[in-house]
Amino acid sequence: MQSAIDTHVYVIYFFLAIMLFNLYSVLTQKEFIRLAKRLRAMTPLYHVTNAIVIYTGAIVAFYAHVMSVTIFLMIPASIFLLVIEIKRYKKMRVIKFEQVELQKEFYAYAKKIYIIEISVIVSIYIISKVF
Repeated sequence: MQSAIDTHVYVIYFFLAIMLFNLYSVLTQKEFIRLAKRLRAMTPLYHVTNAIVIYTGAIVAFYAHVMSVTIFLMIPASIFLLVIEIKRYKKMRVIKFEQVELQKEFYAYAKKIYIIEISVIVSIYIISKVF
């Protein structure tokens, strides 16, 4: 059981590292096309890691036969992270090279999205330690 929990926690750390890398990319990459390519390359890794987090979390929860408040918060949090990342990708995908104003808006939007994602992970971690 402990190895399943350890795997779940390490995958969450990796998931958080992906979010931090994406936020770092948004903050440092000033050329939109390069940013779009980098984020497009990271999107499948982001979703696979989120799926692994959900899967390992389900295994741990069902194996322990415990449904706590924390677990009930983790499920919608994972779905929320999935949905807002899809929305971010869809918004980025339609921006053309000559649409400079939309590119500037996207930088602010992506920055907010990644800060929200990181906040959700940190909040769930804090709640899991409290309860």
